[in-house]
Amino acid sequence: MILFPPAKINLGLHILFKRNDGYHELESVMYPITFTDILEILPSEKFEFKQTGLTIDGDINNNLCVKAYQLMNEIYNIPPVYIHLRKIIPMGGGLGGGSSDGSFILTALNTLFNLNISVSKLEELASQLGSDCPFFIQYTPQIAKGRGEILNPITLNLEGYYLKLINIGVHVGTKEAYDGAKFSTSSKSVSEIITQPISTWKNELVNDFETTVFAIYPELQVEKKELYEEGAIYVSMSGSGSTLFGIFEKEPEKKFSDKTNVLEIIVKL
Repeated sequence: MILFPPAKINLGLHILFKRNDGYHELESVMYPITFTDILEILPSEKFEFKQTGLTIDGDINNNLCVKAYQLMNEIYNIPPVYIHLRKIIPMGGGLGGGSSDGSFILTALNTLFNLNISVSKLEELASQLGSDCPFFIQYTPQIAKGRGEILNPITLNLEGYYLKLINIGVHVGTKEAYDGAKFSTSSKSVSEIITQPISTWKNELVNDFETTVFAIYPELQVEKKELYEEGAIYVSMSGSGSTLFGIFEKEPEKKFSDKTNVLEIIVKL
């Protein structure tokens, strides 16, 4: 079984307040995009996980693909599998690649072993892996609330626009992004702003993490300004960073083709 776990972008991200459980209450629109990792999963004599592509630091047992299999095995006592993850989506970029990989393992195991797990149950299991994970069970445009796990579908179609992703190699840790994060002061919710014409988003649709992250990495603010100068109608950082994206009406040009340390991807939505 070959799967293509997609990335996501955040259209607006309001940090509302810090909850008693230590998490922050958020509101954001998550939107899937056609920039993917590659997963191969097959029945096997023993469990095996192989990872190629971009280097992932840390203990392999902390990878969400491994944790997803372990979670399913603990509950449903499934046979062993071989998993090969070809990592393409950068880590620490706010694109949700790791969350997508873990969630796709859940859905793949459900299919592979005919477990007949409902979508709502898969989302519940995914929430045990991480806050962004439930989104990737259905990966359609959704309003995310709570710590990101409370999802409601939204009618939003950006088909026909172009998306330019820029990642200059800065890795923003989640703790780093939250430390000193400012709470939203917007008079409108993300769900209200997102229904407005895209031409109004520039001045109203805010990612609250940008204030903190741009202060630490001012080069990201420079890149945001340059995306607007290239003709983007809306530019934002995705999630807690550090990937920036611009939405364009016409296909933009690449400008970093000679720099190997910069990820520059253009996709049609």
